Amino acid sequence: MRGSVRSAICRPLSALALGALATLHVAAQPVDEQERAALRSFLEHTIRGASSFDDRYHAEVWLVDMSARLARFVDDAAQRLTLLRAVHGAATRARVPPELVLAVIEVESHFDRFAISRVGAQGMMQVMPFWKDEIGRPDDNLTLNTTNLEYGCRILQFYMQREDGDLHRALAAYNGSSGSRIYSDKVYRAWRRHWRNGPLPWTD
Repeated sequence: MRGSVRSAICRPLSALALGALATLHVAAQPVDEQERAALRSFLEHTIRGASSFDDRYHAEVWLVDMSARLARFVDDAAQRLTLLRAVHGAATRARVPPELVLAVIEVESHFDRFAISRVGAQGMMQVMPFWKDEIGRPDDNLTLNTTNLEYGCRILQFYMQREDGDLHRALAAYNGSSGSRIYSDKVYRAWRRHWRNGPLPWTD
């Protein structure tokens, strides 16, 4: 994640380490081993097929609208449309709002597919490479947008389901900063400023 770190975390963690995690953004890296096992199982059952994931959705109106918004981050119009189709497809398959995914990407990588965090999290949604091995897909390329988006959207889906749709709690869990609103507020502000095209169930 942009400005974030994720690391392989062993229990128990000291209070100091837990405090560091809350401020250093450890996305998609569960602290609890039971939670990690549940997420691993979820990814195994939802990420299938080739390392590249084809987008099957053609939301023309949405693409035109979001392409104009994305222009501040991506200059090339063709690249914008390719990326937006991938985002829309991966988000729709995971049943998460594509506008929320765009806000997460803005915060995580600023739309840099080659972004790498200090501890090796990769790509648009800053996915830790160890997930590939944990679900038996070591050859997946996380700098490939379609692959990175599929992982990131499925991880976000897992936490949205677990948190009963509470976006702040789900995003904090995605980021590894449960109990803090710092990260989820950043995503909320990005969504509100750049990607909002309808209501989402944000809570106060």
